[in-house]
Amino acid sequence: MAELIEYETERLCLRQWQESDFKSFAALNTDPKVMEYFPQPLSGQASAEMAKKIRSLIKQRGWGFWAVDVKKGESFIGFCGLHVPTAALPFSPCVEAGWRLSSAHWGKGYASEAARGALNVAFQQLELPEIVSFTTVDNQRSRRVMERIGMKYSGQFEHPSLPESSPLRRHLLYRLQREQWGIKA
Repeated sequence: MAELIEYETERLCLRQWQESDFKSFAALNTDPKVMEYFPQPLSGQASAEMAKKIRSLIKQRGWGFWAVDVKKGESFIGFCGLHVPTAALPFSPCVEAGWRLSSAHWGKGYASEAARGALNVAFQQLELPEIVSFTTVDNQRSRRVMERIGMKYSGQFEHPSLPESSPLRRHLLYRLQREQWGIKA
């Protein structure tokens, strides 16, 4: 088991998952707004399995998709962090930055703030050379977060985990090199 990394920004805590997060995570994964650019909402069981897997990966590596809390506010508003994709992506191996927040917390800058925190961990603590992020072509909200945190558009690809007939298959790739990153929180 690796040493666990947690990170705090001005307004947020990126932390290890707790069992008490699972119910909120399941609710987030059934929200049609949150799941608009995913193949389908997740059942309660699928959400719990995903949360356990994310927690397990953090315990293995020390980092991953952390649970996000608002300081002096709400516990578990979603997740944000770093992940090694298991799909055979055209740019693998890689580490991605990703996020999924409750729609009640959109429009407050939390996704960008949490993602900047994850990038600080990636580049300062882990000294990773590059971070990627990707989303389906129509997901404007995630694209704006990628651009706000300094990532640059790097092309399109067909996501191999989605069927060829899926309207979500075409994705946009964004990248950020360590040397392009300044200290931000």
